[in-house]
Formats: sequence, structure tokens, C-alpha cells
Amino acid sequence: MAELNRVAVADFKSTPKSPVVLVLDNVRSLHNVGAVFRTADAFALEKIWLCGITGRPPHREITKTALGSEASVAWEYAPATVSAVAALKQAGYQLVAVEQTTSSVLLPQFQPEPGRPLALVLGNEVFGVEDEVLALCDRAVEIPQFGTKHSLNVGVAAGVVLWDALVKLGVV
Repeated sequence: MAELNRVAVADFKSTPKSPVVLVLDNVRSLHNVGAVFRTADAFALEKIWLCGITGRPPHREITKTALGSEASVAWEYAPATVSAVAALKQAGYQLVAVEQTTSSVLLPQFQPEPGRPLALVLGNEVFGVEDEVLALCDRAVEIPQFGTKHSLNVGVAAGVVLWDALVKLGVV
């Protein structure tokens, strides 16, 4: 680890974070939750909001995928996703659902607003982002896909959209 220049968890918690939070809207797979924690750690995100039925640490299945990142990344639980998203909207976050909708823009055309913190909302593996939550979002973005399936795993989608947004924001 010393050769990789990895910081200790205590030091990581006090380092500056990317102005991005993730909101998990009723994500049922604990492996997806763990993968999102690991991705949030890799990109030094501000926080993850775990909402509704989304599993929360400590849990063996989250830890299995998160590999300890559930201890380094700040997180908060909200029983209803709509309340977490409303609070983020009130705090000035640009709210972007990662969802296929009639008005979603393709990821290459998506441009986050510079200087404004970003909240990406990822939905349930079967039902997607709740309609009430979509109504509060400023926009929806979808990842172009060319195969026979019409969705990606939540953890994979989070990584793809995060990388794109952080590059466009000039963070990476």
C-alpha cells in the first residue's frame, strides 16, 4: 500500500472531496451498494445517501464488495428518497437522475453545471428511479447502449456516469 501512496482512512476523511454525492433510491442488491461505496471512495465523493430499502453498513454483503470503503466514505440514511433529494435541492445541488426517460439526455451530451455541487440519483435495479424523485430532478441522463439489454448494473452505471461528470467538471 505504501508504494501505491494510499492514504489511511482517518487521513482520507479529512481530505478535500469531489463536489458530488450519490443517492441510491431503493437499491436492493447489497453487492451494488458495496460497489458504489468502493467507487465513491475511489473518486473521493462527498457522501452517499442510502434511501428506502437500500441496505446500510455494517453488513457482511456490503463489506464483501466495498472492501472497507464503507468506513471511509460518508453516508447517511433517509427512509424516503424524496426527502433526501428535496434536502439536496434546497442545499443547491444540481439533481441528475441516471435513468432512461422520454426527456433524458445521452451521457455524451450531458454537461454538469460548473461551480454547483452535483447529486446523481441511481434507482432500483428493476423499477428505476421513483417518479416522485424524478419530478424533483433537474434532468435525467442515460448511458448509450448498443447491445440487447437496456440497462447496466447500478454499480457499473455509477462508475461510468461519475467518471464522465468528474472529467467534465475538471476534477480528474
